[in-house]
Amino acid sequence: MNLTKYTTGHQTSLFSVADVAGGYRVPSKEPLQIGVDALQAWKQRIFQHQQQVTVNAPSQGSLFTLPPTDAELAESIDLFKLPRQNTEFWRWQADDDGVSALYFVVDDELPIVLYVGETIKSGMRWKGEHDCKRYILNYISAHRPHSLPVAVNISFWSNAPTNTRGRQRLESALIKKWKSPFNKENWKYWNTPFVGEP
Repeated sequence: MNLTKYTTGHQTSLFSVADVAGGYRVPSKEPLQIGVDALQAWKQRIFQHQQQVTVNAPSQGSLFTLPPTDAELAESIDLFKLPRQNTEFWRWQADDDGVSALYFVVDDELPIVLYVGETIKSGMRWKGEHDCKRYILNYISAHRPHSLPVAVNISFWSNAPTNTRGRQRLESALIKKWKSPFNKENWKYWNTPFVGEP
C-alpha cells in the first residue's frame, strides 16, 4: 500500500478526512474577541508582576566557590538588554543552524515577557511547528480591532548550557521567575486567553 498521498508534513495518516469525520474539525478563522478593557487589564497584571522581578549580576567568586545554581543564573540574565529580532526571523535565509540558546518572546510596547523557551539550534527551532507562533498571532490579532499598539519580538541568549538538561533547568527557572503567560506552566496564574485555535 502506498501511503505517500496520505502523508502530511509531519505524520503519516492511514485515514482520509472522510474516514475520521467525527474527529476532524476545521479551526475557526475568526479573530480572538477580547474587550479592550479586559486585554489591557490582563497585560497590566503581568507588567506589574514583572516590574517587581529584578535582574542581579552574579557576584565575583573565588577559585573555590561553586558555579551558580540555575536560579542564580536566571537572576543574572537581563533579557531586556538582548538584541531583538522579528518573530518571523525563521523565514530568512541563514548561513547556519544556530547555537544552543534560551529565547524570549517580548512585547516591547510595555514591555512584558510573553514566553521563555530553549533550543539546541537557535536558527532552526521555529522553522517547524511551535504552539507559541499561534499564541503570538492570537495576541496580535486581539490588539488590532482596538487599534492598540503591540511590538512582539524575540531575542536569544547564546550563553545557554549546551547540554539539554542544563538548558531545560535554566528555562524552568526563568519561566518561574518571570511567570511568562504563554508558557503552559503559568496559564493558571493569568488565565491566558491566547492559547486556543487561531
